[in-house]
Amino acid sequence: MPIEFKTYEIPTYDEVMSRANRARNHAIPLLRTLREFDDEELETRQSAADMAIKEMGITFTVYTEGTAIDRAWPFDIVPRIIPKSEWDVVEAGLKQRVQALNLFIDDLYHGQKIITDGVFPREVLAKSKNFRPQCVGIDPPLGIWAHICGSDLVRDSDGTIYVLEDNLRVPSGVSYMLENRLITKRVFPELFNEYSPLPVDGYPSQLFDTLCDLAPKRKSSPEVAVLTPGIYNSAYFEHAYLAQQMGCELVEGRDLFVDKKDFVYMHTIAGPRRVDVIYRRIDDEFMDPEVFNKESILGVPGLMRAWKAGNVALANAPGAGVADDKVVYAFVPEIIRYYLDQEALIPNVQTYRCMFEEERRYVLEHLHELVVKPANESGGYGMLMGPSATKAERETFAKLIEQDPRNYIAQPMVGISTVPTVVGRNLEARHVDLRPFILSGSSIQVTAGGLTRVALRKGSLVVNSSQGGGSKDTWIVDTGVQ
Repeated sequence: MPIEFKTYEIPTYDEVMSRANRARNHAIPLLRTLREFDDEELETRQSAADMAIKEMGITFTVYTEGTAIDRAWPFDIVPRIIPKSEWDVVEAGLKQRVQALNLFIDDLYHGQKIITDGVFPREVLAKSKNFRPQCVGIDPPLGIWAHICGSDLVRDSDGTIYVLEDNLRVPSGVSYMLENRLITKRVFPELFNEYSPLPVDGYPSQLFDTLCDLAPKRKSSPEVAVLTPGIYNSAYFEHAYLAQQMGCELVEGRDLFVDKKDFVYMHTIAGPRRVDVIYRRIDDEFMDPEVFNKESILGVPGLMRAWKAGNVALANAPGAGVADDKVVYAFVPEIIRYYLDQEALIPNVQTYRCMFEEERRYVLEHLHELVVKPANESGGYGMLMGPSATKAERETFAKLIEQDPRNYIAQPMVGISTVPTVVGRNLEARHVDLRPFILSGSSIQVTAGGLTRVALRKGSLVVNSSQGGGSKDTWIVDTGVQ
C-alpha cells in the first residue's frame, strides 16, 4: 500500500502538513518522495537504519537502579526540514544570545556591574549552585567562558520558535547530529536529489579550530586533549568520537598531571607531553580535587592552578555553569538588552520566577496548567507536568516551591511542533525539539541545524533519550534554489 497522509493527525503545529492537510512548500519534495514508497519499503528502510546504528556502535547509556545500560541510539529516518530563510534568523539570534551570556558570565566573575545596576538580582547569584568563587578575577582567553553551547529550541502551536533553555556546562549530543547525517545518506539517498541540505560534517574541524584559538601563544600547533570521566559516562561515545574526529588524544584524569611550574602534561609511552588545551567533559566539582571535591578521582590535581596561570586553556571554562540555570534563563532577554542594547531575536518561553511573590502566587494558583522546573536539573528530571500531574504531586511541588522559591520557575505548556515519524509501517506525527550547537572562539559559529530530538511515544512531549526519546537528521535547505 502506498503511504498516504489523509489520516495523518496533527495535534499542534506540524512542520510538514498544514491543518488543511496540505504540504508546506519546503516539504513538497519530501512528501513526493515518501509517496513513492509502500508501507513495507518504509519499514525496511527504518530497519536498515537500526542495523547500521548497531554496526557503527552508536550508543548512549541509561542509568537505572544503579546500573549502566548501553543502548543503540534511537533514530528515525525521515529528516526534519527547515527553510534557510527561517534558519538565518535563528542563527543570528543564537549568536546574539551566546555573546550576551559570555559577557554576563565575565561580569559576574569581575565587577558584577549588572547586579550593581539593578538589572540582575543579587539573590539569584547568592544561591547559585554553579557560581565558583575560585574563578573570581580570572581572565580566560578571549574573555570567553562558554565555548561550546547547546541551546534547546521549540516551536509553539502558532509556529513561533522559542529558546527553552541554554546548556553551557558540558552540552552533549553533537556526535549524534553528525552520525544522523551519515545514516540518512545510507538509507535515504534519493532524497538528496530533491534537496541540498547545508553540511554539518565540518563541525569537528570547527571545534578543533575553536579550541586552538584558546591555546597559550607558544606554538603554532597546540596539543589539544579531550578529558572524559571514562567509559561508564553516558556520553562516552561522544567523547571518543570527537577526539577521533579532531585527531586529539582522549584522556582520563589519571593520564594527566600538573608539574611544579603549573604546566599540564600527558603521560605517553615516549614520556610526558605538554597539553595546551583541554576540552573537558567532566563537571566542575570533579575537575580538580585540590579545589573542588577532594574525593574526586576523575579530575587532575592542580588543574585549576595551571588554568589560573594561563598555562592551559579549559573549554568550557570552570564557572561557566553559572549561566546554565533555569532561573538565569528567565533573565536572558534583560541580559541581552543590558550588554548589547538589543532586543532578543529569539524569545524565551513565558516564564514565571517563583522567587518573586506575585509570580509565585500565580504559579501556586495555576499549578494544574503549568510546567514547573527546578533551577539545575537536566534530562527532563525533577519537573512537574501540571496538566497531567495528580493532586498529590501538585501539593508536593507547592511545598517545595514555598520552601525554596528561588529554585523554581514555571512555564505554560508549549504546543511543541510535530514532524512525520516512522511508526511500524506508517507515518505519524511526533513532537520534536532542536539543539543547535554554538562555538565561540575568535568568531561565533552555529551548526547548520542541530540535534532534533523526537518524542517517540504518541502524545509525549518528553524528547530525552533516557526517557524514551529518539532523534532525526535536521536539514537546513535553501528553498529559493530548489
